[in-house]
Amino acid sequence: MARLSLTGIRKNFKQVQVLHGVDLQINDREFVVFVGPSGCGKSTLLRLIAGLDPITAGTLHMDGRLMNDVAPHQRGIAMVFQSYALYPHMDVRENMAFGVTIMGLPAAEIAARIDEAARMLQLTELLDRKPRELSGGQRQRVAIARALVRKPQLFLLDEPLSNLDAALRSEVRLEIARLHKQIGGTMIYVTHDQIEAMTLADRIVVMNKGRIEQVGTPRELFETPANTFVAAFIGSPRMALLPVRRQDDGVTLGGGDPVALADLPQGAPQDITIGLRPDAVDIAVGEAGPGFAARAVYTEYLGDDAFTYARLEDGTLAALRTDPNAHIDDGAPLRLRPKPGHVHYFDADNGHRLA
Repeated sequence: MARLSLTGIRKNFKQVQVLHGVDLQINDREFVVFVGPSGCGKSTLLRLIAGLDPITAGTLHMDGRLMNDVAPHQRGIAMVFQSYALYPHMDVRENMAFGVTIMGLPAAEIAARIDEAARMLQLTELLDRKPRELSGGQRQRVAIARALVRKPQLFLLDEPLSNLDAALRSEVRLEIARLHKQIGGTMIYVTHDQIEAMTLADRIVVMNKGRIEQVGTPRELFETPANTFVAAFIGSPRMALLPVRRQDDGVTLGGGDPVALADLPQGAPQDITIGLRPDAVDIAVGEAGPGFAARAVYTEYLGDDAFTYARLEDGTLAALRTDPNAHIDDGAPLRLRPKPGHVHYFDADNGHRLA
């Protein structure tokens, strides 16, 4: 498989700078997911790795070999695109065989690879069908199988599930996770969907405006986000970020009463941002009592779970996990008490996490 080393990678499109010096190491047999909002540069970075676009500055090494000027077909990679890109006049077998046929492999070797990939992705009974006779999930599995038969050193997947409905996304996501465990290949996966990132990745690369904000395991990103961007991006519903001011052993929000925080970092600046995930607060209904004052806006009932959205005094909307059997009226006054050990603290000026 493949190890990748990206050093100072920059990409310009005419006068527009898209990537601003990306440094990243990807280990052999690792599953790495690039995640971030639209326009953050994640697909551009994937295309540079694939060789589909030239690198403006910086170096890309694969297993110690400089790849900047190596043609895409000589890099030992296979790419799965957002669109299935299947040939409509070919059946599944012919679509899967196309790439390895032009590589000049013997017919027996091609047949063996197709049979193996079809078995892995449960396509054996579909090999004689045309793409129009397949569901969306089946077409996406064919696109993945076509990449698999090439036996590449590196798999690149560019939002391969974005055209599928929710049920199929879950199904194909499980197929990709199982495939990685089975073949042990190095995979780089691009998505804007944090659920895909959290469930698939060994490590996640969070990107924003052409830069890497943080690299880490899903647990590291969720529990110790490096800054407010990562904190708000990772987690659903998103973390509430409250601009507060220190006062003794507590904080004030929007001119309200002080709220005590037992784990407030020593030496923190006077103005800080605290982050509260939906399960990080105790909720009391009523005007009086300790905690941040808020009013319920609406409640989402999700069967075995529920989230109440509340507007705080400064206008921040916070998502709160609540008992699905409880009922909170829209507009009801609330008091929100942060749980010790569940509060995230960030510098109000630069957004960086406070120790």
